[in-house]
Amino acid sequence: MHLRIGVDTGGTFTDFVCQASGTTRHLKVRSTPHDPSEAVAAGVEAMLEGIDFGELEVVHGSTVATNALIERRGARTALITTEGFEDLIEIGRQARPDLYDLRPKRAAPLVGRDLRFGVAERVDSAGAVLRHLTAQEIKRVIGRLTRKGPESVAICLLFSFLNPGHERRLERAVRQAGFPVSASSSILPEYREFERASTVVVNAYLLPLMSDYLLRLSERVKRFHARRKGKAGTAVRHPLRVMQSSGGSISASQAAREPVRVVLSGPAGGVVGAQWLAGRLDLPRIITFDMGGTSTDVALSDGATRTTREMTVAVLPIAVPVIDIHTVGAGGGSIATIDGGGALRVGPRSAGADPGPACYGRGEELTVTDANLVLGRFGGDHLLGGDLKLDSSRANRLMERFARKLFTRSQGRLKLTDGALGILRVVNANMEQALRVISVERGHDPRLFTLVSFGGAGGLHVCELSRALRIPEIVIPESPGTLSARGMLLADVVQDLTRTAIIPAQSGYRNAVIRVFRELEATGRGTLRREGFPSARRRFVRSCAMRFRGQSFEMDIPWVADVRAAFLKAHRQRYGHADPDWPCEIVSVRVRAIGLTGKPAVPRSRSARVGRPRAASTARAFFAPRPTEIPIFDRETLRPGDRVPGPSIIREYSSTTVVLEGFQSVVDSFSNLILSQL
Repeated sequence: MHLRIGVDTGGTFTDFVCQASGTTRHLKVRSTPHDPSEAVAAGVEAMLEGIDFGELEVVHGSTVATNALIERRGARTALITTEGFEDLIEIGRQARPDLYDLRPKRAAPLVGRDLRFGVAERVDSAGAVLRHLTAQEIKRVIGRLTRKGPESVAICLLFSFLNPGHERRLERAVRQAGFPVSASSSILPEYREFERASTVVVNAYLLPLMSDYLLRLSERVKRFHARRKGKAGTAVRHPLRVMQSSGGSISASQAAREPVRVVLSGPAGGVVGAQWLAGRLDLPRIITFDMGGTSTDVALSDGATRTTREMTVAVLPIAVPVIDIHTVGAGGGSIATIDGGGALRVGPRSAGADPGPACYGRGEELTVTDANLVLGRFGGDHLLGGDLKLDSSRANRLMERFARKLFTRSQGRLKLTDGALGILRVVNANMEQALRVISVERGHDPRLFTLVSFGGAGGLHVCELSRALRIPEIVIPESPGTLSARGMLLADVVQDLTRTAIIPAQSGYRNAVIRVFRELEATGRGTLRREGFPSARRRFVRSCAMRFRGQSFEMDIPWVADVRAAFLKAHRQRYGHADPDWPCEIVSVRVRAIGLTGKPAVPRSRSARVGRPRAASTARAFFAPRPTEIPIFDRETLRPGDRVPGPSIIREYSSTTVVLEGFQSVVDSFSNLILSQL
């Protein structure tokens, strides 16, 4: 039996979804920030208990690379670049991070000035060699590297995307000298020197850390794999795969070489899972709302998942493809504080997995989870089906102390529940603003979309956000707290290939573009063949980056019969204008090579129960200063056709859903909860 396990490592919990023989199992364990592979191994061990399997494949999404960038704890990195361009990554584009800040402070580059080395070589903008790279020059640079002793090396030479010869010679020499190395002609063979340099530096900065982490994790997976029943048959070619930020998976070996591609792998899994769900429900427009323990990730899909190459992580530009996700520091573990002016603030600092929210038993700072517990919105004093006991007395005591601090800053007396309600109002405002960024601020009317809510904390807040943005319908899938892990299993294997090619969109341009497409597809075909995908399971998606002549930035446009008309339409939708008489050009040709993975068949119920389900219990909850006695339902007892009016609480293993007054929840034929306003 082929066993596949999806793993999503979050800041508070690590989530698991196991698929085998048509059944699906879910699990959440506390994350281990000191070594995330420990939680992964513990969860896989638990998932394998009692299961006989022939082959094991683990697909993993991780925050290891993201946290390393945020906390600046990557490798001591050196940069080799064309002589005279050593300060490129520090100069950048001279854009101020805050336009109205009179004393702006720019973050220090990942590579200090003493580790930036220029080499005497030059290639021009047509790819022709103006100054050859000599063996003596290579020897000189290797000598300087050896004296400085960096842990990793990035190489980014001028116009190497057109002529990578010099860069590849340097790469071989640096590797032979014993240094881990990343070359821009392999990581990002595109124009824009600063973004290319920043991307390859980030890759080199993460390379030793991610290589070590994935090596440890691969060894653990191999030990699990050795326990399989029966040694005969074809072994899984890549027992460990890693989710990319673009929504496709790659082998662990490639992720170890190119860690910049997996910086946002966890949130990407959630969007993939939500897009799959939207396809099953025939929903053309969705907004995804993923609220976990540390952050909230939102994305918009208008028929297809949107990707971008203009992503910034920890103020560092990363130009590889990523799903267009907007993240805010608002999660269940977000810490509530009072600033110097007496204002209540929530996040972005989080209690994480250690110590976690105060009600988990170790923390001393109030979080959003504590506020929900104080207000009775969990419908009890435990989570994870009783596996996680909540300390309500500890949360109440800390909330009383917090309310007294608010009282000293305010004119009126605040009660314990007032403080908790205030915390939820603030965190909801933060998440509402994030949803507006990806919808209203980009020209989309949220009233035309369906809100897909998941993550462990999403169901507690989604009704209030839906009401604020007037989104008419909410979908909460089965086991919403582990949807990101399920998305790992749903993701196809993807290789993104690109080449810069400045081609004016005029007579005869299509033949020139198609020639480049075919060359890139040949490369992708070889990669997918080595990954074990036969021809019938390979697919290639063509696109190109286009702009008006004279523009500095471009838009990604799918390759269609009239790509120029498609560009004008996309430009008009995004920016409100498009001049059909102005010449436009293609600047990059792109191919996404896809290895199609098997998708689970989810049964659909053909019968619906008529009538209102029976509540498991009742509880006192606060939605205003005065409490309300509301019914509590266990989701596993609900059947298609069941209607649950608000106010009520629906509990399940991975999450809790609060149905506010004025809303009702209906169970559809796929066992999803469909919430709408009455």
